[in-house]
Amino acid sequence: MTSTNIISCHKEIFEALKSGDYSNFALFSCFVNNEPASAIVSINRDGEDYLVKPLFVSVTESMELTDHNGMLPGA
Repeated sequence: MTSTNIISCHKEIFEALKSGDYSNFALFSCFVNNEPASAIVSINRDGEDYLVKPLFVSVTESMELTDHNGMLPGA
């Protein structure tokens, strides 16, 4: 049995990004754990304000990507 951290919400957002049907996505300069990064965000109006919701963040220098067995990809 394969394990995944990908939930239906992630799939829906990814499909929406790929479709090009929405204009409320933006690339946002930010920090992740105090490291320079960027994020794909959705921007939605909330009355007179705007809600900026991070959807996906870029990889930072200290991030380590592993599979579910703790192995690095390609290792």
